[in-house]
Amino acid sequence: MKKNILITGSTDGIGLLAAKQLAKQGHQVIIHGRNPDKLTQVKQQMDNNLAVKVTAFSADLSDLTQVENLAEKIEQKGIKLDVLVNNAGIFRTDKPLTNEGLDVRFVVNTLAPYWLSKKLCKKMAKKGRIINLSSAAQAPWDKGAMLGHTRLTDNQAYAQSKLAIAAWTYHLAHQPLYQDIDWISLNPASLLGSKMVKEAYGVNGKDLSIGANIIVKLATDATLAAQNGRYFDNDIGQFSYPHDFALHEANNQMLIEILEHLAQRLLPEQTRQAV
Repeated sequence: MKKNILITGSTDGIGLLAAKQLAKQGHQVIIHGRNPDKLTQVKQQMDNNLAVKVTAFSADLSDLTQVENLAEKIEQKGIKLDVLVNNAGIFRTDKPLTNEGLDVRFVVNTLAPYWLSKKLCKKMAKKGRIINLSSAAQAPWDKGAMLGHTRLTDNQAYAQSKLAIAAWTYHLAHQPLYQDIDWISLNPASLLGSKMVKEAYGVNGKDLSIGANIIVKLATDATLAAQNGRYFDNDIGQFSYPHDFALHEANNQMLIEILEHLAQRLLPEQTRQAV
């Protein structure tokens, strides 16, 4: 069965490879990128080389208003998603703080996919699936850092943001309002040869197709519904468990409260009330 699949951060790296694989299989792929020019270039290349035309949307996920607008554009196009892959992420950047003084890793890696998922899941096809890219790098999140009061190193912010996305995936999967959706968090594999890994660690890394292949599998395998809310660790090739901190309801409830508080700070009241 062919699916409508949105992959954020799909103008390079494993997101782009996964998008190409899914389009070759005949799925309707929606790509996303921050840079409109690069996004247009990638769309043209895919359209010229694949039988299925792709749809493209640009948005800077460090700006929650643009995240909101992205969801609205998809709804206005009448696209009924079957799968959302929250792949976009940041490790190191020359601008680690947003205009509001928040660590951009928490905004892009944790808050933006949380808000996009909440906005889109109500309009997704029955038993749609949301796949959230986590990482083997995981650490308990610091509330002060998430709220912009404490500064972290690149490694600290990335690890905390990536555990947090696995945590809210687990939490939402067990909420009655969201149980029509299959929720999965994913470590696509450690030290893949992405631009992020090369910039962060100065190594070429492993074959990107390792990460792209598991995204494609999780997006299309109907047998995975029973794994709702779980964490797939592609370093071992099976479902496993994230850091213990993300398995405690009190911690996850605290995280949700932080994310909702940040949304209140960053979005107009009428937008917040609509979710």
